[in-house]
Amino acid sequence: MGHGDGSGRIVSAAGADDTGTRILHVDMDAFYASVEVLDDPSLSGLPIIIGSPDGRSVVSSASYEARRYGVRSAMPVAHAMRLCPTARIVMPHFHRYQEVSRQVMTIFESITPLVEPLSVDEAFLDVQGVRRLWGSPGQVAQLIRERVQDEVGISCSVGVAATKHVAKMASTIAKPDGMLVVPAARTLEFLSPRPVRAMWGVGPKAAEALEARGIRTIRDIRESSKEMLDRAVGPALSSRLAQLARGEDARSVETERVEKSVGHEETFDHDVLDRTFLRSELLRLADRVAARLRRAEWETATISIKIRFDDFRTLTRSQTLAEPTAVGQRIGEAAQALFEQIERRDPVRLVGVRAEKLRPVGGGGIALWDDDEDWRRVEGAVDDAVARFGNATITRARHLGRGPGRGAPQHPKAHGLD
Repeated sequence: MGHGDGSGRIVSAAGADDTGTRILHVDMDAFYASVEVLDDPSLSGLPIIIGSPDGRSVVSSASYEARRYGVRSAMPVAHAMRLCPTARIVMPHFHRYQEVSRQVMTIFESITPLVEPLSVDEAFLDVQGVRRLWGSPGQVAQLIRERVQDEVGISCSVGVAATKHVAKMASTIAKPDGMLVVPAARTLEFLSPRPVRAMWGVGPKAAEALEARGIRTIRDIRESSKEMLDRAVGPALSSRLAQLARGEDARSVETERVEKSVGHEETFDHDVLDRTFLRSELLRLADRVAARLRRAEWETATISIKIRFDDFRTLTRSQTLAEPTAVGQRIGEAAQALFEQIERRDPVRLVGVRAEKLRPVGGGGIALWDDDEDWRRVEGAVDDAVARFGNATITRARHLGRGPGRGAPQHPKAHGLD
């Protein structure tokens, strides 16, 4: 199994058997760090940490040179610097990452129309229908790697397989700058020795529950009874894992990807005890989430919050709404209600609000009355003002004057969660 630092890397030889494959998973290597090196070649070969140098931020990404010291994404920058004191901290440039991402996706789309972006730095491609143009799936994968390197200047890793699940696992094992081909007939041979943690969709808690019952490899999943899997991870996930362990994955490449959630979070300059201020921050973040929903013409059916305390313990809470909404006031009220359910009163380092289970506006039909009509009108006016004059022109009165010396910190480090 490949590791985040590139150790354990496995790649296929040139001309490897790709019989029965059609799906590619293409993943850029240490994407943020690679773009920074692209723009500043003097960083090449150095351990790089992408994040804020103030020490309270978290690592957005890291070069492979830094990862070999144990640096990982989402780790506090201060801890990362203790692991790798020689690392160079580089402030992130998200607009630049989006720009390079568009260049990469354009290459994919010039090869096949069946492209499913998963994030700014990875995508699935179905290349079954372009064999006459570009060759077999393995040949297409090699072509993509060459074009991304030649035309964009960064490297990528590619997994080639019969299914999305196996292709994604293969690209991870091939990183960095590699390609791994898994012919359809060898799918079970490939899967069997892999750890359960390598499966797409198995998080730390599910992995711990499986491992506690001696289920450590994908072969173990295949050989375990349904009852044991049900007890470990619940009936829904156990059925899905059993299918994937047998190499069964009917998911196709979806060219119109629906965004699953929209969120914003905030890391404070100083830990906050003032619950009134924290409630206000949740409402402010809810307004930002709602504005994004309205721009995309989506509504949310579920609201979740994230609260991280000064000891880095993180709690999440979620609530399904009576009716889907894109109204900031309604989202904020739900977020505040969730916050009140948290009994812990320790200083807070971070808060976040996320809208989940999205659907197109009006997808549930027209209600007989609209309890949020007044708020829709107010927030619509805010949207118009922002469109004309920019984000800094209008805000709720309660958010004014909440800086240092007025009982709460500034909040310069708001981050999108997507």
